[in-house]
Amino acid sequence: MKRRLLILLVIVLIAAAGVTWWMFERNSAARDLVLYGNIDLRQVQLAFNNSERIAAVLVQEGDHVRKGQVLARLDTSRLEPQVIQAAAQAAAQQQVVMRLRNGSRPEEIAQARANVESAKADLVNAQRQYERYKSAAEASGGRAVRQQDVDAAKAALDVAVAKLAVNQKSLDLAVLGPRKEDVAENEARLRSNEAQVALLRRQLADSELIAPADAVVRTRVMEPGEMATPQNAVFSLAIIDPKWVRAYISEPDLGKIRPGMTASIEVDAFPQRRFDGWIGFISPVAEFTPKSVQTEELRTSLVYEVRVFVKDPADELRLGMPASVVLAAEGTNPNSGKEHGQRR
Repeated sequence: MKRRLLILLVIVLIAAAGVTWWMFERNSAARDLVLYGNIDLRQVQLAFNNSERIAAVLVQEGDHVRKGQVLARLDTSRLEPQVIQAAAQAAAQQQVVMRLRNGSRPEEIAQARANVESAKADLVNAQRQYERYKSAAEASGGRAVRQQDVDAAKAALDVAVAKLAVNQKSLDLAVLGPRKEDVAENEARLRSNEAQVALLRRQLADSELIAPADAVVRTRVMEPGEMATPQNAVFSLAIIDPKWVRAYISEPDLGKIRPGMTASIEVDAFPQRRFDGWIGFISPVAEFTPKSVQTEELRTSLVYEVRVFVKDPADELRLGMPASVVLAAEGTNPNSGKEHGQRR
């Protein structure tokens, strides 16, 4: 009887151990995956494009700024006259191009024609005068008209012929208009002037330092009166959206996650809240675990970087804040029993 009871007890113990092992494995399979990391975000070192003295700095450390907001201004007292001068030069060159494109005015062509007709009349008169002197000299054997007068009349005739030729060429040029090469040359000068105006106006616009995105001013580096350069940042901005947790996962757990998978983020500053998030990036390359990750299992292992983006519309999470990422197992709700940290 005792032997039977002993055998039955052994069977019960084995069965209990088997049930216990099965329940443990089941709970282990359904257990949430937890990753550890830190809050990360993008930062911008904001500098002026121009080298000039700073006239005004309009924001302080910790201020929330909006995209397009003016943060600082440069002194433009020397740049503004340059813009006006360049614009005037471009306007003058524009008139030159227009004059060349339009060609000669009808009045100018009419004047050139009148000059030709006048030259023709002078030529006829000079021709007759020369012929009279020449005939008189030949008829009198040189006694009625001096040879000097004949030579003077011949010279006047030659001048009249040349004057007619000059005025005829002037008329031809007035009718033809300017050369296309001259038009092209002045059009090129106009484009150069317009480019100079555009450059100076761009420099004038760059005298205002504009916020590239919604952000928080982390550092105000320079003050009014200092000389700004493109190499020296005036502000350091922290972009508040997006934010993510830079976490690391070991290779055996890599198959449990995928891009787009929902997650919950926990931080020590808000122990009763969870922030919604999702996996946005899984590194394709393994690396050694950074020293900032303090879990004993991961310190000496090769791991993969994971970026878990987090919703933080109230801007409560700070750069570098330690965070835990909870990835729910199949069929479980990661937010059960805890309050939600996001605001919709």
